[in-house]
Amino acid sequence: MQNPPDPKRWFALALLCVTGFMIILDASIVLVAVPSIERDLTFSTGGVQWVPSGYALMFGGLLLLGGRVSDLLGRRRVFLAGLVGFAASSLLCGLAWSGDALVLARGLQGIAAAVLAPSALSIVMTTFAGGPERNKALGIWGATSGVGGTAGSLIGGPVTDGLGWPWIFYINVPICVLVLVLAPLVLQDSRGPAQRTFDIAGAVTVTAGLIVLVYAVIEAPGSSAGRTAALALLSAALFAAFVLIEQRSSAPLVPLRLFRSRALVGGNLIGIAFGLGVFGLNILYTQYAQLVAGYSAIKYGLVSSVLAAAAVGGSMIGQHLVTRVGARPVAAVSLLLTGAGVTVMSRLTVDTGYFELAFWGLTIYGAGLGAGTVAGSIAALGEVAGNDAGVASGLQNACFQIGGAVGIAVISAVAVANTNGSTPAALTAGYRVGFAACWAFVAVGLVGAALLVSRKKAPQPVAAGQGAA
Repeated sequence: MQNPPDPKRWFALALLCVTGFMIILDASIVLVAVPSIERDLTFSTGGVQWVPSGYALMFGGLLLLGGRVSDLLGRRRVFLAGLVGFAASSLLCGLAWSGDALVLARGLQGIAAAVLAPSALSIVMTTFAGGPERNKALGIWGATSGVGGTAGSLIGGPVTDGLGWPWIFYINVPICVLVLVLAPLVLQDSRGPAQRTFDIAGAVTVTAGLIVLVYAVIEAPGSSAGRTAALALLSAALFAAFVLIEQRSSAPLVPLRLFRSRALVGGNLIGIAFGLGVFGLNILYTQYAQLVAGYSAIKYGLVSSVLAAAAVGGSMIGQHLVTRVGARPVAAVSLLLTGAGVTVMSRLTVDTGYFELAFWGLTIYGAGLGAGTVAGSIAALGEVAGNDAGVASGLQNACFQIGGAVGIAVISAVAVANTNGSTPAALTAGYRVGFAACWAFVAVGLVGAALLVSRKKAPQPVAAGQGAA
């Protein structure tokens, strides 16, 4: 007999979405404050890049492990522990007295986020039964995540100018405290199977593989081709070892049977594509606005708000359409919309006006981002069995975050390679090529959309007893 729905489930969703928004926002908000941070603290040459990258490295590298820990130890318990860690590390970031101290604190913040994000999303999945209601919940979650990825410039500029860069970290503390107080009242605890065996070898190899991969991508623009290739090969070897370990493990960290689901694989490819695109676009747009257009923090925030607003609208429409027509067409159309948006952005000039930039480029991209993020989340997670909620959530978050780290590195490298000088015209020429290169990320997402089955052939849940591929 099925348990009755939790009467407090929508309050729980609101609380979890606030947490998810905060985690994603923290990956992007710091980009606006990097110049102020570099001016106030002492960094080695190029060391300031580790303020955003240190967070991405630990967050992306430990997400799968964090998801599995929440399945085994209890999702609400792990969620609360992650909140405490995130609040403490955010406070340390704001109090940082040197560049090294800030980078260390950002790494700790990334570790806390890697525990917090998958446990929050797995609670969403276990709170709502599979079907339209879970789709709606995942749609709302995907919308807040998409907006969090675009709202960093809107919030970060005014906060940095008005209060100082430490406050982009301090604002996390009261949010964490509020959620800590309310969580025991509205969140139900759950966990996976009673078996407590932990796949240590699998955890070490996949975490090491992810960390080496993210590190290689972050360091690639300033490293030799040989060193980058060696790191990539090391990462590939670690992933191969992980697959062999999982095939032989009686309690695998990531059950390989999950990858039999075309919906899960396709949805995560869509998540990678949007992570690649939104972070890559944000880094170029931030540089264009500051170095070419000369926007103040307030004006920059106002222009960027169009992207966030369009993402909200797109996500609301996308969630409704996915329930009616399925994730596949919504994802495909959304990806093509983002492609149209970056095409408009690739036509920027030194004198491009607000209307051309904000209304056409950012609005079109934001609408596609909002709807597509929702479609990818529902596809990847809508049919996952409750016992695998944590690891599936960790996988989905890891795809988006690692996609973001790769997107920043790749698009920055493309723009620099096509920039000949430091004049506004030369910088704009490089940015235009970088925006156009975002079409490669759209192609990745379209491959994922092609893997999704039509609504008439909806995928069945991947049950815990099925064999691995």
